[in-house]
Amino acid sequence: MKDGFIRVAAATPKIKVADCVHNMQEILGIIKSAPEDTSLLVFPELCITGYTCGDLLFQPALLRAAEDAVAGILEQTTDIDTVVLVGLPVAVRSSIFNCAAVCQHGKLLGLVPKSYIPNYSEFYEMRYFAPADDEDYHICFAGQDTVLGRNQLFVCRSMPDFCLGVEICEDIWAIHQPSQNLAESGATVIANLSASTEGIGKPGYRHQLVKMQSARLVCAYLLADAGEGESTTDVVFSGHNMIAENGVMLAESKRYTNGIITAEIDIAHVSYDRRRISTIKNKGNMNVVWFDVPVKDISLTRVISPTPFIPSDINAQQRCCEEILNIQSFGLAKRLQHTNSKAIVGLSGGLDSALALLVIARAYDLTGKPRSDIHAVTMPCFGTTDRTLNNARTLTDAFGANLHEIDITQAVTRHLNDIGHSGEHDITYEN
Repeated sequence: MKDGFIRVAAATPKIKVADCVHNMQEILGIIKSAPEDTSLLVFPELCITGYTCGDLLFQPALLRAAEDAVAGILEQTTDIDTVVLVGLPVAVRSSIFNCAAVCQHGKLLGLVPKSYIPNYSEFYEMRYFAPADDEDYHICFAGQDTVLGRNQLFVCRSMPDFCLGVEICEDIWAIHQPSQNLAESGATVIANLSASTEGIGKPGYRHQLVKMQSARLVCAYLLADAGEGESTTDVVFSGHNMIAENGVMLAESKRYTNGIITAEIDIAHVSYDRRRISTIKNKGNMNVVWFDVPVKDISLTRVISPTPFIPSDINAQQRCCEEILNIQSFGLAKRLQHTNSKAIVGLSGGLDSALALLVIARAYDLTGKPRSDIHAVTMPCFGTTDRTLNNARTLTDAFGANLHEIDITQAVTRHLNDIGHSGEHDITYEN
């Protein structure tokens, strides 16, 4: 975590339904094989038990096994700096919650329950789970005192801009997503533990959903999806993992594969954009849980464009240039109509003035004015070459504009003499 960048990861383990020991071992294998400089690692929804356990979720034996698996993960990660999120069912009083366990350095930082419980189409989670409410449950889980509640932010002491919020699968598909409240409360990174079923057209929709959520909330968004090992009785999971930042997809897994994807997210840039946008209002209704990760140098694998305002794709470039031309010409057309005046442009034969003439010509076309009312003025002098002068002439001919040539060589020479300049090519001469 250096210069505002942190490495994050989303992973899909190969699970066995209701085999918490096996699943714990698979998860630990991925944790220990992840890059050492990974600050955050997110696993899928209910990955400890499997999402497709059905009525086994009511069994006390399975609930205890899931708790023991989290205890095992905590015990074997005391020397690992990575913040790890795993999904599991948690029984509290008379309810079972679909939770994310936030773990680091052998400590259970908190349990975050799912807010929206789907009960439509292929989903029937309300049979098992209660939706999160605004109550914080202070419980002992996996041998540690912790809080189960949805209003939690996990903040890094050494880099407070690394502020983590958590939601689970359906939460991002809902009308009022928890991530919106989390982002308004300061979360710069949202982790989504997901078990998203497959269907025709759904992968593309899910891709756009994650990308646009990161853009709308001005945040980094990680989604870790369930995959191989889940029951395929009536649904299929593809392990569609994604990491997006402020509307850009940084990493995306090949579907129907297991394993891990990583990316570096620019927390400093996200925070800068957050503070620059005045419509983002702070909310103070969250419990803050502090953690820390050491600052490390990380090698960047993401491509940092040397021309950030120019798309790399040629088709995108053309669309961008067309949009720039439209914005300028529509703005100028309004002024021409309002003032009812003609346009006069200095035309040197260089790039800038050529683009200005292009905008003026488009504006005249939009207003229905004849291009012959455009007056281009070129003023050749010492530095004018035949090429640039011919450029000016050719451009005005091509656009049907009037060209006025005014040679200013004598006027400039006279002015230099008037101020006592020797003619040396210094700053005064250039000005």
